[in-house]
Amino acid sequence: MARKKIQMKRIDNTTTQQVTFSKRRKCIFKKALELSTFCEAEIELIVFRSTRKLFDYASPRGTYILFIRVK
Repeated sequence: MARKKIQMKRIDNTTTQQVTFSKRRKCIFKKALELSTFCEAEIELIVFRSTRKLFDYASPRGTYILFIRVK
C-alpha cells in the first residue's frame, strides 16, 4: 500500500522551522553516510541554513575532492 502524498508548505513558526531543519539535516547526513558506506560512493553535501550557516558532510575519500573543486 502506497503512502499518501503530503503537501509541502512553508513553516511560518521560527522555532518549529529550526527544529524541522535540524531533524531533516540529521536524516539526510545519515542517508549520505549509509550510501557512502554501502555503495562505496564518494559523497559531499553542503547545506546552508537561511541564516547563512554552513553544514557539510564528506565521505572519507570525498573530502579532498571538495577542496580541489572549490579552489
